[in-house]
Amino acid sequence: MPSTNIEKVIVSGRSIFINDVPYFIKGICYHPVPRGASKRNFESLDQDLLLMNEAGINTIRLYEPIDDIKVLNKIEAAGLKLIISFGYNQNGVYDIASGSFIDYIKKYKTHNAILIWELGNEYNYHPEWFDGNIQNWYDALSIATDLVHHEDPNHPVSTAHGDVPDEKILALNANLDLWGLNVYRWDKPQSALKRWKRISSKPVYLSEVGADSYMKISKSGFEKGENQKAQATANANIIDAVFSHSDLTSGLFIFSFTDGLWKAGNPDQQDIGGWAPNSSGVPYDGTPNEEYWGIVDIERNKKQTFDAIKERFTNFSINNKKTQE
Repeated sequence: MPSTNIEKVIVSGRSIFINDVPYFIKGICYHPVPRGASKRNFESLDQDLLLMNEAGINTIRLYEPIDDIKVLNKIEAAGLKLIISFGYNQNGVYDIASGSFIDYIKKYKTHNAILIWELGNEYNYHPEWFDGNIQNWYDALSIATDLVHHEDPNHPVSTAHGDVPDEKILALNANLDLWGLNVYRWDKPQSALKRWKRISSKPVYLSEVGADSYMKISKSGFEKGENQKAQATANANIIDAVFSHSDLTSGLFIFSFTDGLWKAGNPDQQDIGGWAPNSSGVPYDGTPNEEYWGIVDIERNKKQTFDAIKERFTNFSINNKKTQE
């Protein structure tokens, strides 16, 4: 590994610190699946990292671990950090159910691309995965969090929750260092941050926010059909709202980097439709067109939202962040 000094990532107040330096996430969700495929691969990684650097992105959020040191090294060399998410049941491959996720942490905990270990992605929407009782997930999450803390004291542990949890859920998982929230509240995520401030003193990041580039209906002045302007407007409004409430959050992840042609139909072509839970707040049509979420398309052509994100990410500095009261 190229890293010689192991970085220490901690949370304090509502902020993340790397070696005692404040760190604000300007992030992107990243799951690159090529045209015609259904599995992730990194054949376009070099190009993708250049685009991310151009956009001012400093952190990548992954939905499954990367077990390839060359890929991790490239990400570190590009100056980006990673949130690695572990699934509950991935057939024993670095998952929580089998306990094998700890093997991954043991293997890569000294790699300086790592920012945060994240356990589960909006599982609160899926009690059917836990014998119909979501309490089973929260119990597993608490146990897994303790295991990570024991194995790796140098990186915080989080989960990605679908919207804002209630106080009971926070109490069940008080050992988490911070929380991620997948928030789809039109283009106004600040209501979630204000709610979080009332119920928790821990750091929070928005693990998913954003909009797709297809309008199922004409609404809010945006025409039906592919509509990059709607996506660009929504993402600009979302980022502006988060940055103006930066005293309440440790950052955000725009969903997502590239269109996902594998999600809603023929993976060789872009299809409208698809399904996602609790998605009525997707701007501006209340519909998640699952193959249109990218800030670039499948060929890496920039959409209008790319420049809107670039303008905001490159001009925002942690030094502008308000002092936490």
